[in-house]
Amino acid sequence: MVDSHRSYIELFQLYLDRAQATIKKVGFFNVSGFLKVLKIEEYVADGRRQIDQISRRVLNDEKIPHAEKVFSIFEEHTEWICKGKAGVPQELGLKVCVVEDQHQFILHHRVMENETDDKVAVGVIENTKTDFPNLISCSFDKGFYTPYNRRKLSKLLKNVILAKKGRLSLIDKEIENSEDFVYGRRKHSGVESAINARGNHGLDRYRDHGIYGFKRYVALGILSRNIQTLGNIIQKQKFKSVTRNMKIRQTKERLKCPPAA
Repeated sequence: MVDSHRSYIELFQLYLDRAQATIKKVGFFNVSGFLKVLKIEEYVADGRRQIDQISRRVLNDEKIPHAEKVFSIFEEHTEWICKGKAGVPQELGLKVCVVEDQHQFILHHRVMENETDDKVAVGVIENTKTDFPNLISCSFDKGFYTPYNRRKLSKLLKNVILAKKGRLSLIDKEIENSEDFVYGRRKHSGVESAINARGNHGLDRYRDHGIYGFKRYVALGILSRNIQTLGNIIQKQKFKSVTRNMKIRQTKERLKCPPAA
C-alpha cells in the first residue's frame, strides 16, 4: 500500500510540473485566458496540498488535523457533518439552521459556516425576534444546549424548550417536567417532518456553485417553500368554502322538494 501511494505521488507530481511548465510557455493574451490560468493554478495548489497530506498520512504515518482537511476542491466550503444518527452517521455539506412557526412558515434561517448548534442558538433567536417581536416560545434540539444558552434564551423568550444533554439535576428535572416544557417537546416532532418536506422539494442538494451561490439557493428555496405553504392554506380555505356552499345548496334543494307520499 505504501509503495502504491509513493508511485501515485511521483506520477501526480510529474503532471503538476508539466501543467506549470505549459502555463509558462503558453501564457495568456486576454482576460479570458488569464482567468483560465488562475483556475489551473488553483487546481495545481490543490494538488500540491493533497500530495503533502497523503505523504504525511500514509508515508509518515502522521494524523492530519481536521482543520487542514478539504472535502471538496470544487466547493471548498463543504464540511464534514457528524449527525450521530443510525444509518447516516456522517454527511458532507453545510448545515442550515431554520426557525419555523406553528403554521409551518420559516421565519428565519442561518447558513452555519464552521459553526456548531450551540454557537448559533442565541444569535438566531435574537435575529428572529427583531423581525417577529411576538415570538415567545421556541423548541430546540439537544445539540443547542449549554447553560449559557438556556440563561440567555430565558431572557429573550417566555418559554424555552431546550432539553439538557446528559444527567439531569433536580432543577433540570423540574424544568423539563413542567407543563409548558412537556407540551413544547411534544410539538417538536413536527420540526423533523418540516425538514424532510424541504428535502423532498429540492433543498436536499443545491444546484449553484460557491458559498454565495449556496446561500442564494437556500434563501430562494426557503422563499419558495413559504409560498407553497401559503398556497396550501389558500387551497384549504377555498376547499372549505366550496364544500360549505355545496352543503348549503343541497340543503335548499331538499327544502324545496315536497316530501314523498
